[in-house]
Amino acid sequence: MPVVATNTAANTATRFLNYNTSMASSSVGKLASGSRIVRASDDAAGLAIAARLNSDVVALQQASINASQGASMVQVADGGLNRIGDVLQRMKALAAASLSGVPTNNERAFIDAEFQELVNEINGIADTTRFNGDSLLSGTTTNTAFFVGTDANDTISVNFTSLAGGTAGTTFGATALGIASSVATAANASSAMTQIDTAIDTISEARANAGAFISRFEFRGQQIATSTENIQAAESAISDVDLAAEQAKLVSSQVLVQASVSALSQANQIPQSLLRVLQ
Repeated sequence: MPVVATNTAANTATRFLNYNTSMASSSVGKLASGSRIVRASDDAAGLAIAARLNSDVVALQQASINASQGASMVQVADGGLNRIGDVLQRMKALAAASLSGVPTNNERAFIDAEFQELVNEINGIADTTRFNGDSLLSGTTTNTAFFVGTDANDTISVNFTSLAGGTAGTTFGATALGIASSVATAANASSAMTQIDTAIDTISEARANAGAFISRFEFRGQQIATSTENIQAAESAISDVDLAAEQAKLVSSQVLVQASVSALSQANQIPQSLLRVLQ
């Protein structure tokens, strides 16, 4: 029915113009941001999943740093243990020299002077092997947990007081290693030789356990890197915009906007045409 009071065609054209303009604006926003989800209404479920994946990536990036720091901390302890092992080797040579039968007890006293200084050096190494201010071999630092995942339970714990299976107690000092003798006499040197052999075994066990922890940290770091890469790829598939597809949608929306404008212009001319009936 021809009417001039209500221009239904113009209202319809306006509605489609608004819709097409909104679609074009949405495509421009996605292309400008590089994200498929600019507003929550674009994909509410996808937004929630992407946010969770992003939080996992952030946690894993810090976990990678933690794993590296854990390996470094154990390496510092291993370096101290290595030096203690070197000292023990020298002490064994001194004990062997005292047992040779050539030196007298007076000369053995000279050998023992160096031996006792090396005992003190073992204690010094145990006390001064530090990481971030904490002594690792003197019992100051005990159980340390490193967060290496995305859940609170994803940790690697290193107990520096039991690297040797608890044999060394709470410290790797001379007393805990069982070195309580001297080489001032042949009898004492014989006893010291046995003690040193036991201490060397203890240090070797501790270094083996330290190496195992270092290896574990390194493998965990590699696993974290792989997980981070895969999670980022999954998050990208959810939230990143497909540039080609979105550009095609933008072009289509722009064409529809132009068509809507043209249709609206023509619809606005309909009442004027109807007024000619009254002329």
